[in-house]
Amino acid sequence: MINVTRPFLSLLIASLGLFSASAQPAVISGDYPDPSVTKVGNTYWASATSSNWFPAFPLLKSNNLVNWESAGNIFTKIPDWADYYFWAPEITQENGKVYVYYTAHKKGGNLCVAVASADRPEGPYRDHGPLVGQSDGSIDGFPMRDETGKLYLIWKEDGNSIKQPTPIWAQPMNEERTALTGEKRELFRNDTPWEGNLVEGVSMLKHGDYIYAIYAGAGCCGAGCNYATGVARAKNLLGPWEKYSQNPILTDDAQWRCPGHGTAIEKDGKYYFLYHAYDKQSNVFTGRQALLKEFTFTPDGWIKFQSETQIVTKAAPAPAEVSDSFAGKILSDQWQWSVFQQPDVKLKKGELTLMAQPAKAGSSVAQRTLTGDYTVTTTINRKRSNSEAGLAAIGDDNNSLGISADAQSLTIWKVERGKKSVISTQPLKKSKTVNLRLDAKQGHLFTFAYSTDGKNYQSLSAQPHDGAYLPPWDRAVRVGVTALGSAGQKAVFKDFVLKSM
Repeated sequence: MINVTRPFLSLLIASLGLFSASAQPAVISGDYPDPSVTKVGNTYWASATSSNWFPAFPLLKSNNLVNWESAGNIFTKIPDWADYYFWAPEITQENGKVYVYYTAHKKGGNLCVAVASADRPEGPYRDHGPLVGQSDGSIDGFPMRDETGKLYLIWKEDGNSIKQPTPIWAQPMNEERTALTGEKRELFRNDTPWEGNLVEGVSMLKHGDYIYAIYAGAGCCGAGCNYATGVARAKNLLGPWEKYSQNPILTDDAQWRCPGHGTAIEKDGKYYFLYHAYDKQSNVFTGRQALLKEFTFTPDGWIKFQSETQIVTKAAPAPAEVSDSFAGKILSDQWQWSVFQQPDVKLKKGELTLMAQPAKAGSSVAQRTLTGDYTVTTTINRKRSNSEAGLAAIGDDNNSLGISADAQSLTIWKVERGKKSVISTQPLKKSKTVNLRLDAKQGHLFTFAYSTDGKNYQSLSAQPHDGAYLPPWDRAVRVGVTALGSAGQKAVFKDFVLKSM
């Protein structure tokens, strides 16, 4: 059973102005890039990029855009045509159907925009496969009806991947959302200095005489990001499009950096933008977190982000602890794993059994981190485990840092760029269980400890181990349990507790 301070993944919201120094907590804490939101009935539904973590595309729901709870995932099975890079799901609903336009890498090909549909926002979702996949890649799909009501798909051609410009295209789409029709037309591309080598992540809305495109430009991800948000407008979907002379309209502030790639939504006559940014303190290690910002339309027909977002008064405290006692029959939907490595897990009688894999870091299941400072503990059933059972901070398949226990010893190890090395090892006396602890500071400084009674921990780290190398450019650090060994060996865990500081 997962126990979390309620409501689960509670969201905080505060004022954020373009030039404001006031703090704004994330509305969805942790690694939820490229957030998208829609309203179905009286409930708001959101999703976000999962990249190479699986299951793909988390689902969250809220009644006020501020306090959210987990509602599963869009894909628990990889679509037959795709293999990795599950990016930028755009969740929408129309005429009693829910659609998700998403990006994924095609087996033997490149990035494509595809679509899935469901009768209910919680699913199950039926995949309809790719709509478009250009030779240099197609990403960031968004559905939009033109001034006559004709349905189009809007997307970005991923030209920056081959050092070319990045056109934003529009092409008619059939009402079944299974195919594009007619000819594609370019709307605009990266042609102003602040946009750098790309524009992407377009979200459109109609207001008054105009169709507006809120879009992102420059570099989205990693420590060197310089992402920002701009707006363009047109009276007809196919143009001509005019970019705002005061772009970018959303940039770094005192707490958050590299803001962009979101979805506009209306609530009670007001307009909001759900988007992502990096916290300046925990930075890339907690990932791109979801923020909410109100905007208005100016008398001269442009968009202006407000210095305050009044629905802050409805915010609830964020969870300080996430714990799992493994009381159910299946893993909670908060657990993730590499899209390249399906774990073999079983839950029975309050224990998680994870079958070992001979990969450098073994097999693993992990969870998002919400802050840069946190403590993670787990209890290993040594009597039932016959592999190296451990606890680790994980960037991806080739980068991790952890502690593990076998029948005789404790080992601190790391995998960096696919190369595994042992940092230290020491004997471990016999006991029915062993408790492992990982402590993180600033998102990347890790220390380890252990206990054989669950109360008195002995430190194994004289100095912190630097895990700055862990996260890939588009992802954040996860923490989880691991099992390393031969086929048929297993690690058995009795609990998992993540406490954010």
